[in-house]
Amino acid sequence: MKTTRSIGRVPVRDVQPSVECGRRPAKAVVGETFEVTATVFREGHEAVAANVVLRDPQGRLGPFTPMRELAPGTDRWGAEVTPDATGLWTYYVEAWGDPIATWRHTAGVKVPAGIDTGLVLEEGADLYERAAAGVPQDEGQDVLLAAAETLRDDSLPCATRLAAALTPEVDAVLARHPLRELVTSSDPLPLLVERERALYGSWYEFFPRSEGTPEQPH
Repeated sequence: MKTTRSIGRVPVRDVQPSVECGRRPAKAVVGETFEVTATVFREGHEAVAANVVLRDPQGRLGPFTPMRELAPGTDRWGAEVTPDATGLWTYYVEAWGDPIATWRHTAGVKVPAGIDTGLVLEEGADLYERAAAGVPQDEGQDVLLAAAETLRDDSLPCATRLAAALTPEVDAVLARHPLRELVTSSDPLPLLVERERALYGSWYEFFPRSEGTPEQPH
């Protein structure tokens, strides 16, 4: 009995490049950069994010490559990846709900307008603490915890509390260790990576029998 693969809360559709729906591998050469694209969306107004994951011929996962929305409002995302060895690779797209990006949008509207500022900043502190729990101590955990502490400090102006959560240092940590919810993965697609000469070399097939014989050349 054939089963239908379930679709997550953050669907990932139409991953490209895909040759014959993944029945044949896409092709690249060592060191060639190519773009992986996909349609990513979810219900409601919450923010989403996505990344590309490469798996090398030995089955090892590479670091994820963050995707960007190619054109606002199109739900089409893309990222460039570069395989570094020959062999049969696979790649897939992960997508998820991004609660911190959603909160930042809300806070950017409500805090300047003075709407529910205490509640909004408290929610942000909770999110930053959740994110910090997934960050190793030596990779910026203290940066997120400090931002959460400032968000809760009601002795400071609201604008100051919010600004502490939006610094470049905080952004850098979250880029490496995003807080992800409702993670959905696409099916893996094959990628055949060949040596660089395959990109520009010419290949011929020669059939000696078609040349005939010295007595009767073709």
